[in-house]
Amino acid sequence: MARIMSDQTQIYKQEYTFCQKLYAISVCRIEPENNIHLILDAFSRQTEIPLVIVGNWKSNGYGLSLLQKYKNFTNIHLLDPIYNSEKINFIRSNAMIYIHGHSAGGTNPSLIEAMFFGLPIFAFDCVYNRYTTENQCFYWSTVDELFIYITQYDIQKFEIIGKKMKSIAETRYRWNTIVSAYELLFLKKTT
Repeated sequence: MARIMSDQTQIYKQEYTFCQKLYAISVCRIEPENNIHLILDAFSRQTEIPLVIVGNWKSNGYGLSLLQKYKNFTNIHLLDPIYNSEKINFIRSNAMIYIHGHSAGGTNPSLIEAMFFGLPIFAFDCVYNRYTTENQCFYWSTVDELFIYITQYDIQKFEIIGKKMKSIAETRYRWNTIVSAYELLFLKKTT
């Protein structure tokens, strides 16, 4: 997995001590359609792999109730939004797994960013996520399915999936590729 190194690395390591061990991460808006309740339930049932979720916990009743319910679990870290790109990239790049619970809305930037880090993805099973990851990651739709993935993990499989995710991101989600696709689309519409 890629590791972000900078002058700030030591400061980040001290601030986020969980980064010194293996952990799973999710970065998202705390909304029901992102299935945060399912993710938290699955991770609360085990203690081997800690979970870090970065999101807007205090912006609605859903987030506040989850924050209240899970804030005292020692293997679950509920972080407020992080807008410093170097800091959030450090946290993502040191994770072992990316958990993606989004079930609506199309191609999601946080999923693509995780793919660029070469992280194995555990994505909620919906058409958008399957399209974005080209049906090449782990898919779940229930607490039990996610729980099985996180408790019966295989590091070698994770590395293979992580490499696939990075390759897909490099091939499909570079700006020059996207701009070229739009140019072709506009040319077809004008001719």
